[in-house]
Amino acid sequence: MLFIVSPSKSLNFDPSPIKEYTDPQLGDHSQQLIDILKKKSKKSIQELMGISDKLGQLNYERYRSYGSEKSIADQKQAVLAFTGDVYTGMQTESFTKKDLKFAQKHLRILSGLYGILKPLDAIQPYRLEMGTNLKNKKGKNLYHFWGDQVTDMINEDLSKYKSKILVNLASNEYFKVINKKKLEADILDIDFREYRGDTLKFISFNAKKARGMMFHYAVKNNIKKPEDLKGFNYEDYSFSKENSNENKWSFVR
Repeated sequence: MLFIVSPSKSLNFDPSPIKEYTDPQLGDHSQQLIDILKKKSKKSIQELMGISDKLGQLNYERYRSYGSEKSIADQKQAVLAFTGDVYTGMQTESFTKKDLKFAQKHLRILSGLYGILKPLDAIQPYRLEMGTNLKNKKGKNLYHFWGDQVTDMINEDLSKYKSKILVNLASNEYFKVINKKKLEADILDIDFREYRGDTLKFISFNAKKARGMMFHYAVKNNIKKPEDLKGFNYEDYSFSKENSNENKWSFVR
């Protein structure tokens, strides 16, 4: 069983307390994207990403310095560098060495720049969302660039496990990089909703945090079978049989 999540735009590259790290498996392909981005002006990057002048300058500098001695010195394990809502819920700062070992086996982070990451893969500061229309030799966007490579990596990982289940905790933007027709696994979508009066609603911030909490629950309980995820009960969430089906499980509160 493998869990997938999205990365986050917010990052923390303070020195890591963990010294162990691995290298991104598709790093050579990432460099191709870096080479494209390094040639762009600050204004081009700002317009490409739809970001402010300040963020445009920051990311212009990031890509210009990517691969430099300083940038490599600042690199950090992906699961510790990302700090968005999913990672707040995941509480990675509480992970023990045993927890990180479990995460390294059972968690994959989708990424616009790196394609797919293991938790301990060392990354450099960047911003590149999967939905970015960055023209490249393979097409007009990152979905064309990555093609079936991410799917192939997931298939390779899942081939090592008895349970060929991909637990989807990623956003639609990132999940679209996976070719479902070529995926050699069953997909289990996880949905988080909450009552507002008598109506069940999707609250983006809370759902993102809950995705991280779900993986935290899996880590702390050493969960390797999907059925055991139904016991997830953090922050008053509970499995809702009436709102679930075989391929999509809903947790409500």
